[in-house]
Amino acid sequence: MDLSIAIVSWNTRDLLRRCLESVYGTIAGPEFEVIVVDNGSTDGSPEMVRSEYPRATLLANDTNVGFARASNQAIRASSGRHVLLLNSDAVLLGRAAELMVRFLDAHPEVGAVGGMLLNPDGSFQSSYADFPGLLGEALLLTGLSRWLLPATYPSYPKARSREARRVDWVGGALLAVRRRTLDAVGPLDEGYFMYTEEVDWCYRMKQHGWAVCYLPEARATHWSGASSSRVPERRRAQLYRSKCRFLRKHRGWSQATAYGLLVRAVSAVKLLAWLSTGLSPDPARRDRARQQVASYRFLLASF
Repeated sequence: MDLSIAIVSWNTRDLLRRCLESVYGTIAGPEFEVIVVDNGSTDGSPEMVRSEYPRATLLANDTNVGFARASNQAIRASSGRHVLLLNSDAVLLGRAAELMVRFLDAHPEVGAVGGMLLNPDGSFQSSYADFPGLLGEALLLTGLSRWLLPATYPSYPKARSREARRVDWVGGALLAVRRRTLDAVGPLDEGYFMYTEEVDWCYRMKQHGWAVCYLPEARATHWSGASSSRVPERRRAQLYRSKCRFLRKHRGWSQATAYGLLVRAVSAVKLLAWLSTGLSPDPARRDRARQQVASYRFLLASF
């Protein structure tokens, strides 16, 4: 088996159908298998997979166990020389999967390769970046990055993303990993429920001496955040928790502690600002303010 394709889904039935259609419709060369892990969907996703894609292996969880744990379930059930993590809200374009298999076969020093992600309108989407650190995260949290750094920060812009290159990490929506690398580095860290798990994985790969590469010829359309957008307040809190975990693991307790304090301080300031906005006579602004107030209150209570 050349390639095992691991797809984790949570209430993305229609997008998952498109994803599977692209897999079976574009892969012609490599011998492959598809493993779908459903995280307790209530929208009929498991039934759709069983009825429309019986060739796929379906692992159905009773609850949402998170992206990392579900991906590891698929990895454990896989048998391919390489494993491709593919988001359920992503659609393979052209021969993306075949190109990634060929790239890994031609470059034995490379442990993982990611492709170019595109928005549904065809525009470039963030596909890779440098490993996070306290300074960069502080600039993002405070909004200073908008004034001091390129608009795409922390990701690289399209102009610098047209050629294959070694990178720090690539997005988990389209990420192929060599089996030997998996055996050496181990699975995804299940301490991450969602977000930053692929950053951590790539970091560990590089610690073990494997290169991580970006291959722009391998492309996929990605409806970013199709699952997590259903619970935006939890999405924000989970993102910050995951970044804090990465900093604690790989940058030290001091950076993680400083980051946590900064998240709370900035969130408190934004909460006060939205409370003020809630006094606006404009109904639309008041409604937006109510949503943001609830989100930041949840964040401060749960972070």
